[in-house]
Amino acid sequence: MLSSLRRHFIGCAVFASAIAPSLASPAQAAEWYFYVENNSGSSITRLEVKEQGGNWKRFNLNGGIKPGRQARVDWAASENNGDCKQFIRATFANGSTSSPAMFDFCNNLDTPIVFGN
Repeated sequence: MLSSLRRHFIGCAVFASAIAPSLASPAQAAEWYFYVENNSGSSITRLEVKEQGGNWKRFNLNGGIKPGRQARVDWAASENNGDCKQFIRATFANGSTSSPAMFDFCNNLDTPIVFGN
């Protein structure tokens, strides 16, 4: 009985180690991010995205994005199952808001989304 139980335990351990890479925790999974470039004359103070028919969701910009600067923006892990194509808009320190534009957040992660001129 003990040797049967031991074989079962060893078999489970081998199986678990074989599938472990596919069960990586969210902290170990690839991070989803994008870059924003501010080519306007005013700081970006708010950045929002929304799925088709959804509500606007705000990113924490930690003080904004100054004119002429570029910043990496990370998605919250809770958004990992969202649509790839979403609308994005920026609000500036001067009170203006950009027109919403559709962007594919699953492709070209290193190509910045440019706001301004």
